[in-house]
Amino acid sequence: MAAPRASAAVLAPSGARQVVADYLTLTKPKVQSLLLLTTVASMEIAGDPSVWLVVATCIGGYLSAGGAGAVNHWFDRDIDAQMKRTANRPIPAGRVAPAAALWFGIVLAALSFVWLSATVNVLAASLAMGGFLGYVFVYTVWLKRRTPQNIVIGGAAGAVPPLVGWAAVTGGLDLTALYLFAIVFFWTPPHFWALSLLMKDDYARVGVPMLPVVRGEDETRRQILLYTVLLFVLSFLPACAGLFGPLYHVFAWLLNLVFIGLAVVPYRRADRRWALRTYLFSLAYLAALFAVMVVDVKV
Repeated sequence: MAAPRASAAVLAPSGARQVVADYLTLTKPKVQSLLLLTTVASMEIAGDPSVWLVVATCIGGYLSAGGAGAVNHWFDRDIDAQMKRTANRPIPAGRVAPAAALWFGIVLAALSFVWLSATVNVLAASLAMGGFLGYVFVYTVWLKRRTPQNIVIGGAAGAVPPLVGWAAVTGGLDLTALYLFAIVFFWTPPHFWALSLLMKDDYARVGVPMLPVVRGEDETRRQILLYTVLLFVLSFLPACAGLFGPLYHVFAWLLNLVFIGLAVVPYRRADRRWALRTYLFSLAYLAALFAVMVVDVKV
């Protein structure tokens, strides 16, 4: 009798860890890390927030974006089950019930609004809720399965965190906050389309009209290059308004030239390895650009 009891005692913690890990996966923590970075960076650019304000805003932001991620997992469970990259997600793998994931996401979003309203301000809470609603209803439900421009329009939801951070510190929004929003907005298409080049076959199999599926890889590469050039131009608008100093402009030049260079290679030749490098660099690009903004303002 002792052996089965010992085995059950060993398995129980492992099962509990799996449940926690699955629900954490529903919140898309890898995506969250970059969203929170832009949130914190915008707060530091806006002023001198206290540690508590930064922590409170990040908690609320994580709850909102995590809720959106969970609802996205619920809605896309049918196509996730058919794609290699997503087949082992908690819902298609059968480890989390669809209804549980849906309610988990709704509860997280509600908690985010209550938390941010109580600890930060109502504007920040409303903006975070707007990001949740935009990601769920505009991108996931409406656009993703209908148009190759899904990530362009729906990507606005992913650009909301800088607005939340700015509102948390200042209690309002201004042109600088909108500029930070625009940076993330124009960064999203080349970032995501580089990934979609790698996942084209999966998207085609499930009928999701991502740009490479509908318009082809050549057109996708042209669009990636176009948006990196637009991002290059956008990143220097602060020079016209005197928002940032020489340090920012030097690093912005370097980061954008590398980004454009990476976009040119797959544009001129069909090389998926360069598409992967473009995708990975785009992550570093956004993190580095916002970090340099903070350093430039604080120095």
